[in-house]
Amino acid sequence: MNALDLWIKETHQDSVALSFKVENTLFSGKSPFQQVDIVKTRDHGAMLLNDGIIMVSERDEFVYHEMISHVPLSVHPAPSRVLVIGGGDGGTVREVVKHDSISRVVMVEIDEMVVNACREHMPSVSHALKDPRVELIIGDGVKYVATTDETFDVVLIDSTDPIGPAAPLFDRQFYQNVAGILTEDGIMISQAESPFYDFKIQSAMLANQRPFFNRLHLYTFTNLTYPGGLWSFGFGANALCPLTDFDPNRIRASGIQTRYYTPEIHASAFMLPKFVQENLSDMLDPLPSLDKAFIK
Repeated sequence: MNALDLWIKETHQDSVALSFKVENTLFSGKSPFQQVDIVKTRDHGAMLLNDGIIMVSERDEFVYHEMISHVPLSVHPAPSRVLVIGGGDGGTVREVVKHDSISRVVMVEIDEMVVNACREHMPSVSHALKDPRVELIIGDGVKYVATTDETFDVVLIDSTDPIGPAAPLFDRQFYQNVAGILTEDGIMISQAESPFYDFKIQSAMLANQRPFFNRLHLYTFTNLTYPGGLWSFGFGANALCPLTDFDPNRIRASGIQTRYYTPEIHASAFMLPKFVQENLSDMLDPLPSLDKAFIK
């Protein structure tokens, strides 16, 4: 008898779909917040889905997690304290703790089921949650940034799409509270969706951030499991520029092992395609030319 021909399919905005061949289901559960599934795929390893939306796969998760983490940590002159909002799979924390300067990481994830499922079925992604520098808080990140007395050098908003439990992570009040807990040289990175399909979401996100940050930029990366293949992060800061305050020699000398991120990728990621510049021209701050980023 032939094996069942099983596929998962994610549909985005009722206009495009991604589909991956499934070998078997590793985990399936319904939390108070969402449906959580981890499946074993033929060529992409274990894959996490929340409410049927692909979050990460073992084959390409390193791209997302390296770009959300190493970009700001290579710009900030002395990052020590990092806050991760979301990121229940643990991949962002894994990359953050590669930096020797990091003394404390607080990760606030609303859905404990995601954390536990990834610990069991995606240990290559989640293993750094055991690092002694990491404090895991199961709770609401919006409430946390509104009430904490701590300040952070870098805040990483590792959120899902702006629907369901992640919707408040795109609100103006949330960004105001994030700005309030950043140190003077602080940097905020926000998950910023698809330049092809979601520029209206990007525009609204940047408009909500603008009152609280002197510098707003967008940078892009490519992966296998998000609609369109091209995805983006927002970079918000008041003092630091992601190019002129970036020292490529620091990351080169650090000994940090990466598979996607390099100093050249860092700089070029901020050189946006023309259609992205045109869509967001009124929202983004100017950057120096690429060659000036490597004059050290």
